[in-house]
Amino acid sequence: MDCSPPGYSVHGISQAKILERKQMRKKSIHHCQSTDKDVIKETHTENLLTNLSNAYASDLLPSKEGEDLTRCFLLRVVNILLHYIEKTFDVKSKILDFHHPHQLLEGLDGFDLELSDHPESLEQLLVDCTDTLKYGVKTGHPRYFNQLSSGLDVIGLAGEWLTATANTNMFTYEVAPVFTVMEAVLLKKMCEIIGWREAEAEGIFSPGGSISNLYGILVARYKQYPEIKTKGMTVLPHIVLFVSEHGHYSIKKAAATLGIGTDNVIEVKCDERGKMIPAELEKNILQAKRKGQTPFCVVATAGSTVFGAFDPLHDIADICEIHKLWMHVDAAWGGGLLLSRNHSYKLSGIERADSVTWNPHKLMSVPLQCSAILTREKGLLGACNQMQAEYLFQPDKVYNSNFDTGDKTIQCGRHVDVFKLWLMWKAKGTYGFEVQIDRYMELAKYFYKVLKKKDNFKLVFDAEPEFTNVCFWYFPPRLEHIPKSFERDQELQKIAPKIKAQMIVEGTVMLSYQPCGDKVNFFRMVFSNPATRQTDVDYLIDEIQRLGKDL
Repeated sequence: MDCSPPGYSVHGISQAKILERKQMRKKSIHHCQSTDKDVIKETHTENLLTNLSNAYASDLLPSKEGEDLTRCFLLRVVNILLHYIEKTFDVKSKILDFHHPHQLLEGLDGFDLELSDHPESLEQLLVDCTDTLKYGVKTGHPRYFNQLSSGLDVIGLAGEWLTATANTNMFTYEVAPVFTVMEAVLLKKMCEIIGWREAEAEGIFSPGGSISNLYGILVARYKQYPEIKTKGMTVLPHIVLFVSEHGHYSIKKAAATLGIGTDNVIEVKCDERGKMIPAELEKNILQAKRKGQTPFCVVATAGSTVFGAFDPLHDIADICEIHKLWMHVDAAWGGGLLLSRNHSYKLSGIERADSVTWNPHKLMSVPLQCSAILTREKGLLGACNQMQAEYLFQPDKVYNSNFDTGDKTIQCGRHVDVFKLWLMWKAKGTYGFEVQIDRYMELAKYFYKVLKKKDNFKLVFDAEPEFTNVCFWYFPPRLEHIPKSFERDQELQKIAPKIKAQMIVEGTVMLSYQPCGDKVNFFRMVFSNPATRQTDVDYLIDEIQRLGKDL
């Protein structure tokens, strides 16, 4: 039944206007029409330069006769994306065209973020798509080193496009038959790579490493205190968990979210390279017990965010076994190193963990987001989280309902994050990932050796990098020969932020910086971008010197 006022459409547009738009749409479609064979043969932008100013989203499929217009519109979108991808890999292009937040809010050259009550044309939407990319950051640019997740893998991108087109939910096999089985295949592979050869291991893909770490702590608590699920925290003793002082901040966030409390996350001292000291862990556990606290979990780190440090997993596992504690390994950053026969020894002992976080969207360069929580004991995720919603998880389905994985999660709706990883694994093979990761390690070693020879750069650690993280200070000429002192450090503290600000304004390169403990602001270089070459590393060094020499 049409509940619209007489003479008006559902969009509040008059019937006369609708007829006028239909006539204009037919004219627009005339310029877009071509056979499927022509579309395959001729994908040049000139064939797609048609005016869509009089066409609207309501004219696209499933609208009647919307097929040609839909094809035309989507081909135009693809051309915008292809142009952006080509610019992304061009080292001469800027990484970003920086503007302040207030400028974006106020509007830039017709790019208006405000939302209207009335529909805008498809032509305007194409302009908006172009502007959105124009004012964003090219995270696939060869000189983008800002985050642990960087790069743009074309196969992964294709996987993400297909995933969005399928637009389904991971909670049941019923609505995602291929994707749920793919997830099972990938999880089995990842568990085997960790070293869990028995068939009991399981896992799920989650919305990022922070949530995967939360799952690890959630399951650790449930394993020790299953009554938590129904009775809540009031029936538990004063529980505490342990993490290295360089562990990821998501551990404290998880403790806050789960009602454990951040005060009950005990940070363990690390050595000069950022690795947890086992003797300090043992001491902290005994101190907690003397205070009447009840330890239940230790979170070890395999690849810390800033220093790229790997905790001594075997030593930590020994302590966990003695005290009967759950061992979770946050390998969000370092997990990909398991694929390298040259470097996987750095995670030796991970096979003894009870749960592991692993983010393929970091070292493996899978498009965001792609993270897995893996557990050595099958059934715990389900027992901990399942609520057996009858409208989703009926036991008498026509297929094997073990593939209905949604009740293992704290979510209901769950995005498909597996296909892009599966497709990339098919494209590269395990050995292809290994070659990619080994090359990152070689680039880190090259960068370290170059910096070590330069008087105006100082490494945070003198020894060769253990991972792709390389941390360093740049000393402008005025500070280069001043002995270390409080006053010098106060000046040095300002250098990295000033250079970074100029990098962003000029859009030439992006690099992260931070202070850490008693160390004033230093740069953190990480290699996880498949497009980066030695020439880009050399460029970065020259650029830092250019921007910083007069500071």
